[in-house]
Amino acid sequence: MQEVLERQEREIRKRRRRRATSKRAQRELDDQLAIAVALLDEENRSRRGSQKGRGPNVDRHRHSRGIVCGGVPSSGRSSPRERKRKSAASMKAVVITTPGGPEVLQLQEVEDPELKDNEVLIKVEATALNRADILQRKGMYPPPPGSSPYLGLECSGTIEAVGKQVSRWQVGDKVCALLSGGGYAEKVAVPAGQVLLAPPGVSLQDAASFPEVSCTVWSTVFMMSRLSAGETFLVHGGSSGIGTFAIQIAKYWGAKVFVTAGSKEKLAFCKNLGADVCINYKTEDFVARVKEETGGKGVDVILDIIGAEYFRRNLDSLSFDGRLFVIGTMGGAVTEIDLRVVLSKRLTIQAAGLRYRSPENKAAVVREVENNVWPAIVAGKVKPVVYKYFPLSEAAEAHRLMESSKHIGKILLLP
Repeated sequence: MQEVLERQEREIRKRRRRRATSKRAQRELDDQLAIAVALLDEENRSRRGSQKGRGPNVDRHRHSRGIVCGGVPSSGRSSPRERKRKSAASMKAVVITTPGGPEVLQLQEVEDPELKDNEVLIKVEATALNRADILQRKGMYPPPPGSSPYLGLECSGTIEAVGKQVSRWQVGDKVCALLSGGGYAEKVAVPAGQVLLAPPGVSLQDAASFPEVSCTVWSTVFMMSRLSAGETFLVHGGSSGIGTFAIQIAKYWGAKVFVTAGSKEKLAFCKNLGADVCINYKTEDFVARVKEETGGKGVDVILDIIGAEYFRRNLDSLSFDGRLFVIGTMGGAVTEIDLRVVLSKRLTIQAAGLRYRSPENKAAVVREVENNVWPAIVAGKVKPVVYKYFPLSEAAEAHRLMESSKHIGKILLLP
């Protein structure tokens, strides 16, 4: 027993000596670090003194151990705020630095989206531009409360994570989605009800061109204005993303399609998509042309992105029981209305957007699109129309192209 006790005592003494040695080493290391930091601070003060009069444009870049200013590394110690930022998962997103022109868009490092129980997290393959993005960039179209502050109302990609309440979707699914914002990023969280399976036969990139236009056109022209086979349909801006999709889906459902556009090239493109009557609004009076083509009757449904500038002429272009649906105000938002025209022709005038609808309403629209539009896409009767692809870092150039109105169809951004 005595031998055992002595052996234990010797072991305890050894551990104590090791701890003492370790503590001395730590104290020595701390002292050395303190001296190094003091010397570094002195060198930095000396450099700053020698650089007075050189102006603020000092060479700055990052070093593997910390921020480097003028070539001198810091101690590598970060503040609690910096450590918290680094510990959070991050991604790249296009940020509106201040309301203004395309130049205010910058690609920056931001935190990953927070995934809610009823949402899926999508790794973005592509996102598409919409006119609403330009308004938001200018500070005129804020995102709904609780939505992502970043631009982008639609996307395609691969599901990376699913919320606790999500049952339909799984990690790895190839999808596209209708968003309230956040598409101009590497990842986006979206309510599961606003997600669609990427249509077979369409590349995952190009699938990003469908959610916003299909939900907009189907909910306005078909669900609310009740366009049916055999009726006549006029869409202004026939060469836009909305227009090129509307031509195809209206023809698929048996309507006669009229379009307006501003050049021979755009009108020819609309004709190739299936438009029956193509009108150059710069050289022709679309009211007179509509009356001529319909024997004075007018069209049954109009989808309009112009607003005030076309309002009265749209009413003149409608038939009895005609329906006008306004989804944009590119030509102004304020106008007068002659109610006698509305009453005498029993007209219906409606206006709506998608972004501020409730998640439940959006989910209902998405399911309608899945049932009525997706079969046409799968059958090849409705195809994506993509004008140009830009990397996410060139979002400003993509906005300039959209504002020039030189494009036909959709413009896509690729992370």
